[in-house]
Amino acid sequence: MNGYQRIAAALRGEPADSTPVMLHNFMMAAREAGLTMRQFRSDPRHIARAFRESVERYGFDGILVDVDTATLADAVGVPVAYPEDEPAVCRGARLASLFEVDQLPPPDVGRHPRIQIWLEAVRLLKRDFSGQVFIRGNCDQAPFSLASLMRSAEGWMLDLMEPDSEAAAFRLLDYCHAAATQFLRLMAATGCDMLSNGDSSAGSSLISPRLHCKFAHSYETRLAAFSHDLGLPYAQHVCGNARPILADLVATGADAIELDFKTDSQAAHDALAGRATLIGNIDPTGVMAQGTPELIAEKCRELMAIFADSPRLILNAGCALPATTPPENLRAMIRTARGH
Repeated sequence: MNGYQRIAAALRGEPADSTPVMLHNFMMAAREAGLTMRQFRSDPRHIARAFRESVERYGFDGILVDVDTATLADAVGVPVAYPEDEPAVCRGARLASLFEVDQLPPPDVGRHPRIQIWLEAVRLLKRDFSGQVFIRGNCDQAPFSLASLMRSAEGWMLDLMEPDSEAAAFRLLDYCHAAATQFLRLMAATGCDMLSNGDSSAGSSLISPRLHCKFAHSYETRLAAFSHDLGLPYAQHVCGNARPILADLVATGADAIELDFKTDSQAAHDALAGRATLIGNIDPTGVMAQGTPELIAEKCRELMAIFADSPRLILNAGCALPATTPPENLRAMIRTARGH
């Protein structure tokens, strides 16, 4: 089987010849390609080359095409800083007050140049690897997390505690949902094999399960359904300990849930069983970046043993790998996944 076939099988819940690997490695890929993050994010050819060389170097089964976590926010007017050799990051809020949402122009994210760079990079990778390597077109922030960036994390959390702000909060979430679905539709048109969003601000490390259910769950569900309407499988990423909301995440209908190492793997196995595929969830820093190849192999074998009764596992770090992750640690993951 090739990489595309392994990941496609894992998403369908069908056996493969080995556990597939698809790493969240954009920072490391850029570093190994000799690119600063500014160079990487500014040219789709640079993005495509960095991921292409990474696949050729390590033999990954899939490519998670990511650039940073600020592109969609930038496209809706959030102030963004662009460090020379760090990912772009939001600096400040788009809305000084939640009620300013009613003055926002309709989102039109396809006009934003950084969105177009991201899309073109996926088109280039799909051209190079079609049917051989699985291409996951990530689409940045889900509505709850995008709303948090538009208001600032502190402002958004305060808004959610204020009963008089609830209607305006949903109006902002509807606005963010419109922006997110525009990006999903544009990404689907690249020919990618899968769509995904991150909703880390909605994780139970930051908000209660009650607030997740009230303000995030329905939008996550709608994104999964929208992706399916576009004819593509869908993955949802959540950071932190997601154990309290695992049932809700599975209920979104997402084909895969990408979880942080802080979520108990056995609990994830039990919650996802027969319904969704786990992407993850090896510690990206403490294990992948700072551990030895022997530790990486041990942690991968532990996770694979938990899923010994299920093919619904795609090995990945729980979040983005640091740029300084040792190459031998990635090779240790690949060897372990292949049964060596």
